[in-house]
Amino acid sequence: MKKLTLSLITLALAGVSNAAFADTLRMECPISPGGKEYCKYVKDRFEKQTSNKLEFIEFPAASDEKLALLQQLFAAKDEKAVDLFQSDTIWVGLLDKQTLDLTDAVGDMKGDFFPGPWANDTVNGKVKAVPAYLDTGVLYYRKDLLEKYNEQPPKTWEDLTRIATKIQDEERKAGHKNFWGMIFQGKSYEGLTCNALEWIDSYGGGTFIDEKGNVTVNNPKAAAALDMVAGWMGKITPKGALGYKEEESRAVFQNGDALFMRNWPYAYLLSQGADSPLKGKVGVAPLPAGPDGKSANALGGWQWSVNANTKNKDAAIALLKILTDADSQKMQLKYLGFAPTRSALYEDKAVLEAAPHLTMFKEIFANAVPRPATATKSQYPRVSNAIYNVTFKVLNGGSDGKTAVADLQKRLERVKGKDWH
Repeated sequence: MKKLTLSLITLALAGVSNAAFADTLRMECPISPGGKEYCKYVKDRFEKQTSNKLEFIEFPAASDEKLALLQQLFAAKDEKAVDLFQSDTIWVGLLDKQTLDLTDAVGDMKGDFFPGPWANDTVNGKVKAVPAYLDTGVLYYRKDLLEKYNEQPPKTWEDLTRIATKIQDEERKAGHKNFWGMIFQGKSYEGLTCNALEWIDSYGGGTFIDEKGNVTVNNPKAAAALDMVAGWMGKITPKGALGYKEEESRAVFQNGDALFMRNWPYAYLLSQGADSPLKGKVGVAPLPAGPDGKSANALGGWQWSVNANTKNKDAAIALLKILTDADSQKMQLKYLGFAPTRSALYEDKAVLEAAPHLTMFKEIFANAVPRPATATKSQYPRVSNAIYNVTFKVLNGGSDGKTAVADLQKRLERVKGKDWH
C-alpha cells in the first residue's frame, strides 16, 4: 500500500506543468511501444480542434496495480490526476460509480462498434465506456499438419477432439513423443474463467450469470461442457496445462508441440516472427461450436472511460470522441498494433493492407461474449474466483460437471446475496 501511495503522489505530479488551469486535460498514454507517437497524434488533433491543452500520464503496466491506483485516486476524488483512462473489460461494472455516464454523448455510436464490447460497456442501460481495442479467445491450428492428414479446421468441439486424437497419435508414432492435440490456459486464474465461459456458452449453458443478474450456471449443458474438457486431460491435453497461462501455452504451441491452441490474438503475430519455427504454418479460426452450433469467444480488450470527477466534461467527451473515431483507431493500429473496435474498419482497404491478418478476426470479434463482470459490478473478482476454482477442480479430476455446476450455483448465489453491488 505504501508503494502505491507513493505512486499516487508521483502520478498526480507527473508531467503536470499547467495544473492550475481547468482547460488542461490529462489522459492515460499507453506505455506499449509506439505509445508516445500515438499520443502525440492525439494531442495534436485535440489541441487543434479545441481550446484545451492535453497532457499525459502513465499507469503501472500490471492490471491489478493499475486498478489499485485508480481506486486510490477515486477515493481521494483527485480530479487533477486523470480525466480519461483505459479500463479493463472486467472493470466497467466495478468502476460504475467512478466513471461518467456517456449515454447522451455517445449513445448514437452504438451501431458503429462490435456488439459484444458495446454491451460490456453498458451498465444498467447506461453507456459507461467506449471500446478502445479488441481481444477475444481464438483457436490456433497447424495448417501444415491438417493438410498432411487431410483434415479441415474443426467446426465443433467434437470435430476438434477427433482430429486432435488422430493427429496426436500419428505424430507420436512418427517420433514426436511430446506432441499434444489441444492446449489452453488451465491454471486457476482469470484466464481459466475465460476458457470456461467459452466452453459452457458454446454448449448452450449460458454465461454463469445473465444480463439481469440471475445465476444460471446449474444446468445440464454447462455440466456437459465441463465434462467434455475433463475428458481431454491426459489424453489430448497434457496435465501440465493445469499450470499454463497465456505464455506457457504459446511456448508449447510455437515450439511445434501442439496441434490446436486456445489463446488471444497477440499470439498470431508472434507465431509469424522471423525466429518462429511455425512461420507460415499457423491458421486462426473462431473457437469450435457446441452441439447446437454455437461458437463463443470470450471478450477481452480495453475501454476508454472518463473520470466522473473531471472538471471539464465537455472537453473530456470531445477527447473521447477523437480517441474512438475511425482515424484514431487506424493510427492506434499503426503505432500500437491494437485491433480496432469499429466494425467497418475490417472492410477498410488501408487497414487490411496494413494488417491483412485482421480479416481472420472479424468473425471472431463479432461473436465476442463478455464475462459476467458488468452485471456483478464490484463483486466480479469473487465471481471469477469461484468460476475458475470450480472449473479447475473438474479438470484435475476432483469433481464432475454435474456436481461442479451445482456447487458453483450455490457459491455465486452466496456472493450475490440480496443483489449485486
